[in-house]
Amino acid sequence: MDLWVSAIGQGLLFGVLGIGLFLTFRILDFPDMTVEGTFPFGAAVAVSAITHGVSPLVATLFAMVAGMLAGLVTGLLATKGHMPLLIAGILTMTALYSINLRVMGKANLSLLNQPNLFSAKILADLPPYVGSVVVGLIVITVVIILLVLFLNTELGQGFIAAGDNRTMARSLGINPDNMQILGLVVGNGLIGLAGGLVAQNDGYADVSMGTGVIVIGLAAIIIGEVMFGNLTLSQRLIAVVLGSIVYRFVILIVLKLGFNADDLKLISAIVLAIAIIVPQIDERLRLRKILRNGVKTND
Repeated sequence: MDLWVSAIGQGLLFGVLGIGLFLTFRILDFPDMTVEGTFPFGAAVAVSAITHGVSPLVATLFAMVAGMLAGLVTGLLATKGHMPLLIAGILTMTALYSINLRVMGKANLSLLNQPNLFSAKILADLPPYVGSVVVGLIVITVVIILLVLFLNTELGQGFIAAGDNRTMARSLGINPDNMQILGLVVGNGLIGLAGGLVAQNDGYADVSMGTGVIVIGLAAIIIGEVMFGNLTLSQRLIAVVLGSIVYRFVILIVLKLGFNADDLKLISAIVLAIAIIVPQIDERLRLRKILRNGVKTND
């Protein structure tokens, strides 16, 4: 039972990552490779701050700000430097590897005997792993409420319009480049926040912990979309979180079947591939069925 509770907690924490990636991948319509540098950057900043005596809550906010700065760099490279979005993200991700080493002073940093959000007194008496569920629910609720409020503002609607059609947005007086920078800043801020939370939950930060996290985020988005279909924007944010939890369940089941934990990245890639392919196959089968029914009707 503890493993399932842990999977829910991990799913909620990585759901923050999924929501951050959703802003760039779905609304801005491009996969932001900065993610794989921003996630460990947030973790490194949070853990390093805590080991230097900073309050865990403030350290977590530092992680979010660090992510926002990383997103700002990618946005400026892409818009002001006129770089392809993918290359801008890769450059920032690569630079962050060295920055993370500088922040931590070494390849990994432990929180052993250090306070963190999950060791707070209010959570101490809860059953094992329930603390991560409680913290995850609180953070997810706040993030979704703030995002829904933001996306329903004039600025938020401009952000969505710029992602849908840059030409149309420009004709409406919206600067698509500014909206792109905004999306990268907010999205990577959430990813940095997720890194800080996951690091505190795991008890350490590692310079390589960002490897493959873009697959985890994409899996959460796509699984949520496959499971729940057409939804409003606010409902899609919730679907991303549920998709993240389902993804964690799938990984747990696979490991329980006896697969090696070293194959986790491979399994993650396979799960994502299946999540992408299955809806396409289903759509083709439905189309063929409609065509066949149409032929029969004409006969």
